[in-house]
Amino acid sequence: MEKSEKRLTSMVKTSGCAAKLPPSVLHSVIDKLPVMTSDRLVVGFEGSEDALVYKVTDDIVAVETVDFFPPMVDDPFAFGQIAAANALSDIYAMGGEPNCAMNLLCFPSCLDISVMDKILRGGIDKVKESGAIIAGGHTISDPTPKYGLCVTAFMDKTKVWRNSGAKEGDVVVLTKAIGVGVINTAVKGGEASPESEKAALDSMTRLNKEARDAARDLMVHAATDVTGFSLSGHSLEVAENSGVTVEIDTKKVPLLPQAEELARFGFIPEGMYNNLDWVNGKVYYSPSIPLSIRDLMLDPQTSGGLLLFLPEKDGETLVKRLNKDYVRIIGRVKEKGEYSVEFI
Repeated sequence: MEKSEKRLTSMVKTSGCAAKLPPSVLHSVIDKLPVMTSDRLVVGFEGSEDALVYKVTDDIVAVETVDFFPPMVDDPFAFGQIAAANALSDIYAMGGEPNCAMNLLCFPSCLDISVMDKILRGGIDKVKESGAIIAGGHTISDPTPKYGLCVTAFMDKTKVWRNSGAKEGDVVVLTKAIGVGVINTAVKGGEASPESEKAALDSMTRLNKEARDAARDLMVHAATDVTGFSLSGHSLEVAENSGVTVEIDTKKVPLLPQAEELARFGFIPEGMYNNLDWVNGKVYYSPSIPLSIRDLMLDPQTSGGLLLFLPEKDGETLVKRLNKDYVRIIGRVKEKGEYSVEFI
């Protein structure tokens, strides 16, 4: 077999955001690290925020993030698009507009150099769509291909969204459908339909720019994006940081085509079990929820949608502005109860 014919997904054990370390393992380390402080550091890693925020002037802050992962698709150009969209999403989740980025690439010697070219061109495609620029980066030789970006935005310090601040009475808006991890697992097994595979690819390559733009003038109390820690995990972060309980109606959560069927057939990514272990005891799942739906609420998402917490009127306005079936109000914020998140 020629170098260029090797399937990217055959070179990895876990892919996309499902390759993240288990949240419980990650927090067992970072929660014990010494906290570095600065009078210019507005947001660090202590609150599991999507990006750091650093004061540049009295009015302007830099918002910076980094994200990379192994491939979840075999097409190198699409892989580059997905990885870039995923990295850019952290900026959108903070309410920012990406300005500049740098590449991070791990590349195996067994692959033809044309594969590297396609991955990087895929990244450029999405960064260009965002309105930002790529200028440089870092590349190393590695048996497992990995790609992503370090992204920086500059913005008004009063416009930064945080993953805390959700208030009682807020509605919860999700801007992309769920099921990417399950579908990608099924694709590897040859069981996903062309429709579901295409829907997952379209979702992963879709920037969260439109959703962020539509919400910029609304009263967003809290925001994050749904990635490797799943809808359950990222809802939990916001709920705990805000001191509230988030109630999510599983019947209102948008699902990608065939996602529930594939989950029922057992196409569950490893990251789902890591997420279940992490949220255990903190998140409630009604006994009436089918196991396949519960698994999807724990499904690691790659380049998932924004999760926005805002007053009901503003939530309804956002849904109307975006006018997409996969953009929905999926829940509400309540007074803190026994559980931080309740799925009903």
